[in-house]
Amino acid sequence: AVNVPSSARHRKSTYVKIRDRQSYAFALVSVAAVRDASGKVRLALGGVAHKPWRAEKAEAYLAQEGMTAVNFRDAAEVELADAKGYEHNAFKIELAKRAIVRALTEVM
Repeated sequence: AVNVPSSARHRKSTYVKIRDRQSYAFALVSVAAVRDASGKVRLALGGVAHKPWRAEKAEAYLAQEGMTAVNFRDAAEVELADAKGYEHNAFKIELAKRAIVRALTEVM
């Protein structure tokens, strides 16, 4: 388990877990997002690589372009532009994009 202590500087945070309907275990894809009091966003992805993945490209995109609903999908596209799936897990790329958008919407 990962314990993320709460902080007064963090204005809003969320954790999105997408899993198989029949499963109560591991996430197919997960996204943790936090927006601090200054509006800076941090994102981390789970279930899409061999270890948790900090979404620094998406963070940089949003820092430059702004935290708007229109930019959320673009930020997800930028982050996963080089992602390569295999036959059994290629669907996770689109799931991750949608989870990023959902998490960002929740912390907006």
